[in-house]
Amino acid sequence: MSPSPHTPPAPADACGHCSCTPPSAPPPAPAAGQGAESTAPGAGHGTVFRIASMDCAAEESEIRHALAGVSGLRGLHFQLAARTLAIDALPSAMPQILAAIRRAGFDPQPLAQNVAGKGAQAHSHQPGAEGLGRLGLALGLAVAAELLAFLAPETREFQVAGMALAATAIWLAGFSTYRKGVAALGRGRLNINALMTVAVTGAFVIGQWPEAAMVMALYALAELIEARSVDRARNAIKGLLDLAPDTAEVRQPDGAWQQATAASVALDAVVRIRPGARVPLDGVVIAGTSAVNQASVTGESMPVDKTVGDPLFAGTINDTGTLEMRVTATASNTTLARIIHAVEQAQGSRAPTQQFVDKFAAIYTPVVFALAVAVAVLMPWLMDVAWTQALYKALVLLVIACPCALVIATPVTVVSGLAAAARRGILIKGGVYLETAHQIRAIALDKTGTITEGRPRLVATEVLPSPEGNAPVLSAQVLRWAGDLAAHSDHPVSRAIAQGLAAAQGAAPGAAPGGALEAFTALPGRGVQARVAGQRLVLGNHRLMEELGLCNPGIEARLAAHEAQGRTVTLLATDAAVLALFAVADTIKDSSREALAALHALGVVPVMLTGDNTVTARTIAAQAGLDEVQGNLLPQDKLAAIEALQARHGLTAMVGDGINDAPALARADIGIAMGAAGTDTAMEAADVVIMNDDLRRIPQLIRLSRQTRTVLWQNIALALGIKVVFLFLALFNGASMWMAVFADMGASLIVVFNGLRMLRAVDEAPAK
Repeated sequence: MSPSPHTPPAPADACGHCSCTPPSAPPPAPAAGQGAESTAPGAGHGTVFRIASMDCAAEESEIRHALAGVSGLRGLHFQLAARTLAIDALPSAMPQILAAIRRAGFDPQPLAQNVAGKGAQAHSHQPGAEGLGRLGLALGLAVAAELLAFLAPETREFQVAGMALAATAIWLAGFSTYRKGVAALGRGRLNINALMTVAVTGAFVIGQWPEAAMVMALYALAELIEARSVDRARNAIKGLLDLAPDTAEVRQPDGAWQQATAASVALDAVVRIRPGARVPLDGVVIAGTSAVNQASVTGESMPVDKTVGDPLFAGTINDTGTLEMRVTATASNTTLARIIHAVEQAQGSRAPTQQFVDKFAAIYTPVVFALAVAVAVLMPWLMDVAWTQALYKALVLLVIACPCALVIATPVTVVSGLAAAARRGILIKGGVYLETAHQIRAIALDKTGTITEGRPRLVATEVLPSPEGNAPVLSAQVLRWAGDLAAHSDHPVSRAIAQGLAAAQGAAPGAAPGGALEAFTALPGRGVQARVAGQRLVLGNHRLMEELGLCNPGIEARLAAHEAQGRTVTLLATDAAVLALFAVADTIKDSSREALAALHALGVVPVMLTGDNTVTARTIAAQAGLDEVQGNLLPQDKLAAIEALQARHGLTAMVGDGINDAPALARADIGIAMGAAGTDTAMEAADVVIMNDDLRRIPQLIRLSRQTRTVLWQNIALALGIKVVFLFLALFNGASMWMAVFADMGASLIVVFNGLRMLRAVDEAPAK
């Protein structure tokens, strides 16, 4: 399935702390010679740089503007959540590119790519001891300047001392802000750094230097607090990085076991996992049995039994027995690594509300700046206000004008929701799907592997009485013959019969057939036959029995009863009579009925679409509690059914395996792949991936989307409401620069902490 046509890729935009505002104009088109952006960090080429102070769309826009027109630049790829930039350019152009970025006020540092994604994401925007020391000293000097202004006599000496203290505090706390603010003003760009530079400088010029110093110091402190809060949301998925151990116990050619770094373990190597240890890489069990806790990957609350042939995922916990596995994926390509990469990519996509907020804020910032200029210029003329007082009001307006709380209201909420979902095995490929899932009105579900297990099981066995005149055959002997015949066939129905009979007889799973068969022959489309103890036995379908002339009204009645329940019936017979029949069915998952009931309760209409015959489809639908079902559908028929559901109900999702249902998944508004743990195709194809086979994750997704929507609009209302109140207070002598800073940063912190509640949204839901 290709990416859904209804969701074109959006530019990365995971806005961060209050060092930013949205761009006041759209980013420029690439300069001549610039190619399309890559779709992964580095995209396999280019140099990756870490820019510690770049974490939102405004700063991305600043860098794009700074690089507009630079020749030799082929492409840029921003990972705002990781604060990295991959630059694809001619080697000769790189010095000019880096110089342009530095002139814009940013400091790009080369970053070595790290295996398994444990590099850039692990960094957070935290100042070191030196930075904290500078901030602490700046606050102390600002407080000293304030004390001098209030307590010291108004003499020139004390005024000079106060100015010196204030200037030093501003320099220590605001060096980075000033550097980027001057660069932005030089390019005619209005961002928070430009606004703070103008406001603090203006306050200092009109004699309010103690307040200017305190405002800059408080701004730096609030920015630090907010940055740490936002990093919590951005790094919520980071906990997954630490799940996979860095080392693995690898079998050497001489049979000895040796510790090695997980990143160095090659494909097909044999790794041993002891009880209580985490699985270091993806693999397949080749020896041992154990229970494995897979919650970190699939979200399953209960351990899963593992034996030979079962898959293991990196980061899961081996609970009981020692396991040996053959490695099937390197450290950089494990299921866990792909989940992390997918969430990082999703964090960089813009949800619809975020796009709206960015456009609104891009207009809001210059409008408020113009209002501040009008206050400074017109109030002395129109209201007989001293020009210093009017200028002070204008400067307060500039501080209040920062739309940081508004801009940050959406990404922190969306990122928290994405991370919370991923921890429960719901991999959402972008904020657009998280936000729009609340609009789902109908869900089309494939039958096999979605509502049902996708694996046929033996559900009924009947040993028929011997016909009159024939020697009776013991039931146990009949079942042994059927088990031996079925075990020699690789047909799914035969395997189901063999496994079911083996389990009933207490045999170990996968045990070799016990009987001696002679002249075993497959009968394509009908069954198998062999000679046992001198007589021919056949294990086949209804058609084979008719060809052999073994059907009678009694057999037909038994077959009809099972087929009416959607079962596939296989019969064991000799040349003279039918000995037994075995009914196989694809059983409904334990979770399906509960999930479908939850969808009904949410007001969503579930519809089953299947290629199976209508009788089987209706039987399964009735057992699952589905009111609407369509059977005998080819792929193009499912596509038409999706379009009909969209016309009748509105936004429609399709749930399938991500491969066979590709046309319908592509046409649906949201494509959801089920049971995709370890499946590259499904993980790449779908808009939402349910990492296990639990259909109950679908109503959980819808509930999460609805909660996300509620928190988003709460944040927007809080951000705008606080701004409006303080704008009026500033105009009518009710707000100082101190209050402006507290209002701006307070609003930002409120929306951040409100958005962080989404990290608990799924965890607080029942883990079914």
